[in-house]
Amino acid sequence: MSSRPIPGSLSQLEAISARTLADYDARAEAFWEGTRDHDVSQNHGAFLRAIEGAGPFRILDLGCGPGRDLAYFRSLGHHVVGLDGAGRFVEMARRLTGCEVLHQDFLKLSLAGAQFDGIFANASLFHVPTREIGRVLGELRTALAPRGVLFSSNPRGTNTEGFSGERFCAFHTIEAWRALVIAAGFEEIEHYYRPQGKPRADQPWLASVWRKAS
Repeated sequence: MSSRPIPGSLSQLEAISARTLADYDARAEAFWEGTRDHDVSQNHGAFLRAIEGAGPFRILDLGCGPGRDLAYFRSLGHHVVGLDGAGRFVEMARRLTGCEVLHQDFLKLSLAGAQFDGIFANASLFHVPTREIGRVLGELRTALAPRGVLFSSNPRGTNTEGFSGERFCAFHTIEAWRALVIAAGFEEIEHYYRPQGKPRADQPWLASVWRKAS
């Protein structure tokens, strides 16, 4: 893992993304078995509480994987669209949920403006290189309706990035992550560390909730 800037040519970024997605595709079934029963109710609650209005809400599950959270939001009656860059995950999520699931690389998003009340990015945005995350966050802001909500949960760290095995990962402190998200046009609602009830040393996940600034 390195703190050095990640090369940013198109071919280099495409290679980073392709390597990460290939690993998810190769391990799709094992990933599903390992994560399908994870308790992320704290994240669901923080996200939904922050969205204004009575609902049902228009939600984008960014990095939906095999569809666990997509299925949950749909069960509550919300209008949910999934998005993932791994083809196997897209197939699995469509089959599991019956929802629309977009097959898009995070580095090549194509989303219409102001179409979602909330974007749920659980364990997904940390795969975006730091030098590209501002642009990606800006595209997510554009896709949100006025005062829309962005939820993110990323493994915390000391502002290093690089390949962890076959997956590219960026590990931010709350201070660095806050600066990136605010610069992209969001206001912080709250942040917390997970899992609940553990000493900070045993809480590897940083969750944060943001509102699209006017």
